[in-house]
Amino acid sequence: MRVRRLRREPTGLDVTAFINLIVVLVPFLLSTAVFTHLSVLDLSLPAQSTGALEKLSADKLNLEIVIRADAIEVGDRIGGLIQSIPKTQAGHHDIAMLGTVARTIKERFPDKTDATVLPEPTSPTTCWCR
Repeated sequence: MRVRRLRREPTGLDVTAFINLIVVLVPFLLSTAVFTHLSVLDLSLPAQSTGALEKLSADKLNLEIVIRADAIEVGDRIGGLIQSIPKTQAGHHDIAMLGTVARTIKERFPDKTDATVLPEPTSPTTCWCR
């Protein structure tokens, strides 16, 4: 007995639904993607050691005088603390010692003519030099 079979041609794959999904999904993923922003920060951190006066050069000296409640700190912005001048026994800042430190720095750096004075926010508004 002869079996009669129908010839079947291969059917094509219907990808219309998949293409629709991709058309919607790709713009959504691109719009919600977080792109990484890289930045480089150039920092000048202070030195870890005190007595930085010997290590400084004249062109890099950035003199700062910080007036704190308990002392006056003379230092370099990049080099660090040069000297801390504590208050006198009378409770006033030692301006004579500050003058001595300033003369020492001026002998070492005669061309340096500027300094930054930074008082603490809690410093009194009256004259602190007695």
